[in-house]
Amino acid sequence: MEITVYLAGQIHDDWRRELKEKAQEKGLPIHFTGPMENHSRSDNIGEEILGEQPNKIAKDEAASQMNNLRTRVLLNRSDVVLALFGEEYRQWNSAMDAGAAIALNKPLILVRPEKLHHALKELSEKAQVTVETPEQALQALSYIFETE
Repeated sequence: MEITVYLAGQIHDDWRRELKEKAQEKGLPIHFTGPMENHSRSDNIGEEILGEQPNKIAKDEAASQMNNLRTRVLLNRSDVVLALFGEEYRQWNSAMDAGAAIALNKPLILVRPEKLHHALKELSEKAQVTVETPEQALQALSYIFETE
């Protein structure tokens, strides 16, 4: 059995790559998906498809349409959503993706530092699992495959 895990959260560091490498080292049958990690591509995809937009707001809205389509399809195909909230960046996309996972009745693993416990308490109560590090999230995923 292979599962698909959607990795929601910040795109400004290497946490996804590191998690994928650790899962591969453990031999876990997990296929990972997630948002477009190429920030420039994500910001410009609307104009690439729809053509030049009249202003920055229209450009953002066109890109949002394409990114929302991509996210919706990939979230729908996922078995589990792992949403990481870090301390350094505002996590609007993480919150939206976590909310979508809940609305789609997808199992949710919430990764957040202890510092963000209060800010994310309601979201944490909706998640199946709340942990503080990506490594703990990977341990939770690994547990799915244990038989004894």
